[in-house]
Amino acid sequence: MATNSARGNPIDASEGPSKTGEGTPSPLAADVAGAVKEAVAQLDGAGVHAPGQDAGVASAGADAAPKVKTEKELERERKKAEKAAKFEQKKAKAAAVQADTAASSKGKEKKAKAPKVEEEPLAPYVEDTPLGEKKRLKSFDDPQLKAYNPVAVESAWYEWWEKSGFFKPQFTQDGKVKDEGSFVIVIPPPNVTGALHMGHALGNSLQDVMIRWNRMHGKTTLWLPGCDHAGISTQSVVENMLWRRQGKTRHDLGRKKFTDTVWEWKDDYHKRINNAQRKMGGSTDWSREAFTMDKNLSAAVTETFVKLHEEGVIYRANRLVNWCTKLNTALSNLEVINKELPGRTLLDVPGYDKKVEFGIIVHFKYPIEGTEETIEVATTRPETMLGDTGIAVHPQDERYKHLVGKNAIHPFIKDRLMPIVADDYVDKEFGTGAVKITPAHDPNDFALGQRHNLKFINILTDDGFMNENTGPYKGQKRFDVRYTIQDDLKARGLYVDKKDNPMKVPLCEKSKDIIEPIMKPQWWMKMKDMAAEAVRVVKEGQIKIKPESAEKSYYRWMEDVNDWCLSRQLWWGHQCPVYFAKVEGEAGDPANDSLWFSGRTEEEAQAKAEKALAGKKFTLERDEDVLDTWFSSGLWPFSTLGWPNNTHDLQTLYPTSILETGWDILFFWIARMIMLGMKMVGQIPFREVYCHSLVRDSEGRKMSKSLGNVIDPLDVIKGIPLEALHEKLTQGNLHPSEVEKATKYQKTAFPDGIPQCGADALRFCMVNYTTGGGDINFDIKVMHGYRKFCNKIYQATKYVLGKIDEGFVPQKTGKLTGKESLAEKWILHKMNIAAKEINESLAEREFMKSTATVYQYWYNHLCDVYIENSKALIQDGTEEEKRSAVDTLYTALDNALRLIHPFMPFLTEELWQRLPRRPGDETPSIMLARYPVYDPGLDDPAAEAAYELVIGASKGIRSLMGEYALKDETQAFVQTYDATAHATAVEQVQSIRSLSGKGVRSIAVLSGADARPAGCVAFPVSSAAAVFLHVKGRVDIDDEIARAARKLARTRAALAKQQRLVDDPSYRQKVAPALQDADRKRLADLASEAKGFEGTIKQFEDLKLE
Repeated sequence: MATNSARGNPIDASEGPSKTGEGTPSPLAADVAGAVKEAVAQLDGAGVHAPGQDAGVASAGADAAPKVKTEKELERERKKAEKAAKFEQKKAKAAAVQADTAASSKGKEKKAKAPKVEEEPLAPYVEDTPLGEKKRLKSFDDPQLKAYNPVAVESAWYEWWEKSGFFKPQFTQDGKVKDEGSFVIVIPPPNVTGALHMGHALGNSLQDVMIRWNRMHGKTTLWLPGCDHAGISTQSVVENMLWRRQGKTRHDLGRKKFTDTVWEWKDDYHKRINNAQRKMGGSTDWSREAFTMDKNLSAAVTETFVKLHEEGVIYRANRLVNWCTKLNTALSNLEVINKELPGRTLLDVPGYDKKVEFGIIVHFKYPIEGTEETIEVATTRPETMLGDTGIAVHPQDERYKHLVGKNAIHPFIKDRLMPIVADDYVDKEFGTGAVKITPAHDPNDFALGQRHNLKFINILTDDGFMNENTGPYKGQKRFDVRYTIQDDLKARGLYVDKKDNPMKVPLCEKSKDIIEPIMKPQWWMKMKDMAAEAVRVVKEGQIKIKPESAEKSYYRWMEDVNDWCLSRQLWWGHQCPVYFAKVEGEAGDPANDSLWFSGRTEEEAQAKAEKALAGKKFTLERDEDVLDTWFSSGLWPFSTLGWPNNTHDLQTLYPTSILETGWDILFFWIARMIMLGMKMVGQIPFREVYCHSLVRDSEGRKMSKSLGNVIDPLDVIKGIPLEALHEKLTQGNLHPSEVEKATKYQKTAFPDGIPQCGADALRFCMVNYTTGGGDINFDIKVMHGYRKFCNKIYQATKYVLGKIDEGFVPQKTGKLTGKESLAEKWILHKMNIAAKEINESLAEREFMKSTATVYQYWYNHLCDVYIENSKALIQDGTEEEKRSAVDTLYTALDNALRLIHPFMPFLTEELWQRLPRRPGDETPSIMLARYPVYDPGLDDPAAEAAYELVIGASKGIRSLMGEYALKDETQAFVQTYDATAHATAVEQVQSIRSLSGKGVRSIAVLSGADARPAGCVAFPVSSAAAVFLHVKGRVDIDDEIARAARKLARTRAALAKQQRLVDDPSYRQKVAPALQDADRKRLADLASEAKGFEGTIKQFEDLKLE
C-alpha cells in the first residue's frame, strides 16, 4: 500500500536493503534532501503527512520566545559538542597524515579554488512564438535555457495544445468511443468567488495525471471544466465588497442591479480561475466549459425541480429552518458548524460591538394561574422565553401531577397563558423535571408543540431583532434581550440561578453568525428513498469509493439522512421555477402546497393552475427564493454533458469514469449527485469516487484567509516576495485585525517570500503528497526541492542530446538488438519495471507510489547510474558499442520523459520535442505519444542482479574514499563469495572502475578462496561480495579501530533485531512470502556486514603489528 510511510516514499528514505534499486527508493540528491529534511525536521518527526486534525506542529518562528531547555537537552548538547570537537581533532590528524603521505609520494600542492563568479540575474523572458503556434525552440546556449527556467520552459506550449484540439475527446469515424475505451472526468467546479488555492491544485493535479495517462493509452478522454455560481458564498463576498467600497447594501441597488453587479464580479474572477487552471497545465476541453447558471444547466435545474414537484418528491412545508440573520437566508444542516463550548464562553457575533455570553443555563420560575405556586424551568437561550407557549412535565412525576392541565402565566407578554402538559419526552431526573416549550424556535420543542397542539409564535425578524410578538422587547437585538430578560426576571423575583453549561452552539459556516431555528415556509425534497437507492449502487459495487474510510463515512451519513431544505432567501442563483396562486377573495397560505404550481415556463404553470383552480380568479407570483447551490451542483455530471437533451456527449460519455474531490463534501455533493443521477437519468453518474486529503499549512492548521495561510498556486508557480504577499491580504474583505494576524503568520512561514517553483514541480509535489491516508501538511521547502528535481531532468536531457549526433536516427523500435552491454540491459530492465509499477499504481490510485517509482527511475537509475556509465561506453567503446549505448540512452530517455509526462507536462514537452523521432513516428506532441507499458522481452532479472553488483561495488569504493578522505591514487579490491558474482566482477571490472570515480588507480578482483587483502578497510556490498580500499599509511589506525567497533556494535544490534523478526511465528504466518524473502536477504546482508567490520578491526590490529 502507498500509505506505508517507509516503503515507496521517495523523500529522505533512510533505511532499506543494501541492494540498489530494491525496496525503498534511494535517498534524494543532497540539494533536494536538504530542503526535505529541513521541512521534515520542523514537523518533529511527523513527516510531510499528518494523520488528520492532530497534525504535527511546526517549530515556532523567529519572533517566538526562546524555549527554556531541560537538563537532558543541555546534557545532549554538551555531548554533541564534545563529539564535534573529537571529530575535528580526528579530521586534523587525518589531514596531517595525508599531507605527509602526499608530500613524500608526489610533492603536489593543492590548487586554491578560484573565487566564485556571481552570475547576473536573467532578464525577463520574452516568448517570440505567435500565440497558438507550435513553440519555436531555442538553443540550450540561450542564457534563459542554460539551466532549468520554468518561465521559459512553460511558455507557449499550453496555447498550442489548446488550439491544436489535443484536449478534446477523439471519437471513431462513426462517432463512438475508441476501441481502447473512454475516460471522463467532470471537474469539481470551483466557486466563482476568488482565486484557486492549494486544495484545487491538489485535485487538479491528480485529475490531470489520470486524464493524461489515459489519453496516452489511446482512450477517448474528456476532462470537462467549469465553475459553480456558489450562491451564498458569492452573494456574501459581493455584499461585503459593496459595503466596504461604497457603504451600500444589496437593497440599495435593487435585485436586478445587484445581480448585474454579481455577474460582473463572476466574469472577472471566472477568468482568473481559468487562467490559473491553464497555468497549472490542466488539459481540460475548454470548448465544453460549463457554468452552473449557463442556459442549458439552468434548463436542467428547472426540469429537475418541475419533474420532482409533479411527483411529490419536492414539496412545500412550514418547518423550522437554520436561519442566518447576517445573510438573511435558510441553511442546510451541512452548512452549519456546531462549535463545542466547555462552559461559559464569550463569542464574537456579527453586528455586536461586545462579545456575547454562551455556554450558560439560566434557571427561572413561571407563576401558575390562579395559585401562589411557581414552576421552575431552565434555558440556555434566555431570550427565547418570549416565544414560550407551554411547559412539559413527565406524566409519572409526582411533583407536577397536580399541575397538568393548568396554565402558567407569562410575566412579560400580556394575556399569554401556557398550558402545562404531560409528555414521556421529559426526563424527570434531569434539571427540575419541567421543560419550557418554544415550538417556533427549537427542533425538539417543535415536535412537542405539534403533539400537544400548542401555539407556534415566532419572536424574531429575519435580521435578528425582536418582532411584534415580544411585547415591550420589540425592536431590540436578540442578544441584547438575553441580558435584559435576566435583569427583568430578577426585578420580578422570578430569577433563580445561572450556571456553566457545556453545549454546542450552531454557527453559519460562511458568516460565523449564530444560527436561529425559525419557522419558514420552504421547499423541501424527500430524501429517504433516493438515499436507499444511492446506498444500494455503492454496496453492489457499481460505484467504488476510495479510500475505504470515505466509503464508511458515506454509509454513515446516508443512514441518517433528513429531507433537504432547498429554499435560499438570496438574489444570486436559480430562482425557484414555481408560482403561488393568489386566489381572489381568499387569504391564501404560502405554506399550502396546493396553491403552488411549478412550470418550465410561466405559461405551463398557468395551465396547471387553471386546471386545479377551475372557475376561480387568480394571479400568479413567482417565488422570489433561489435554490440551494448544491441542487444545481448535484446535476453536474449529466447537465454538463447536455441533459435534459439527449446529446451525443450524454450518449457516449455518461456515466463518467471517476469523480475526484475532497472527502469533506462527500455528502454535500457526491451523495446528491448519485441520488439525482439515479433519479433523473436512471444511471450512476460515475463509476468511481476518489477522495483526496485536505491540504493544511505546515503547522497542520486548516487553510483560512483570516490566518494568512491560504496559498495561491500561481504564487508558487511564479514566486512572490513577502511584501507582495502582505499586499494581497489588503485587497480582499478581511477585517484589519485579521490582516494583522495573517501578516504575522506569513512572516513566519515565508520569511523570504515564496520561491519560484514552476507548475511541474507544484504538480509533482502535490501528487507525491497523496497517500490516500491523512491530511497533508504543505511545506513550500519540500515543493522547492522538486524544482531542483526538474533541473536534474533538464540537465540530464541536455547531456543526452549533446551525445546524439545531428544525423542520428533512432532504431525503429525500442526492442533489444542483441548488442546491448550489461549496463544497457540493466537500464532497460529498470525502465520496463518502472513502466509496469507506475501503470499499476495509477490504476489502483496509489499516487504517491507512482511518483516514488518514476522519481527513482529518473534519479537513481537513469541519471546517477546509466548516464554516468554510458560516458565510458561512448568515449572508449567500439563503434558498435557506442551506437548501442546511444540507442539505449535514447530509448531510456524517451521512455523516461513519457513516463513522467502526466506529472510534468511542460518540462517533458519542451525536452521531448528536441529528441529525434523513430522512423515513421509523426506524433505531434508527447501528450499523444503512447505511454510505456511492460514488455516481457525487456525483462532481465539476471542482468539486474549482475549490474547491481557493479553498482554496489562502485558505490562501496566511493563511500570508503569519502569516509577516509582519499581522493587519488587509491587501490581497491572486489572480493566475491560465489561463482556468479565472481564472473560478473571479472567481466565488469572496467565498469566498476568507471563508476568509482577518477581517484581509483586500480581494481583487483579476488575470489572467496583468496586471503583478505592486507592494509585495507572493507565495505560489504551484499552477501555475495565486498569491496576493500587500501589505506595503510594514509589513516590513523587507532581511530579507525574504534570507529569500526562502533559500527560493528550497531550492525550486531540490527542483526539481532532482524533475527528476532524472521524467527517470530506470527510474522511467518501473517507476512507475505515476497516480503519474508526480502527480510531474510536483509538478515544475510547484515551478517555479511558484521563479518566485514570484524575483519576490518582485525586487519587494523594486524596492521599495528606489521
